Amino acid sequence: REGSPYYSTARLWDDGILDPAETRRVLGLALSACLNKPTETTKFGVFRM
Repeated sequence: REGSPYYSTARLWDDGILDPAETRRVLGLALSACLNKPTETTKFGVFRM
């Protein structure tokens, strides 16, 4: 029961479940949003985690 993806999604531990048939559309929407934001110049390098 706790191993079900619906269990974690119901508790808002993630951003939800995508229907595999909608993956391409949602990914395209996310990439479009990322590419439309103007980039700002910075004076620092890459943060390693």
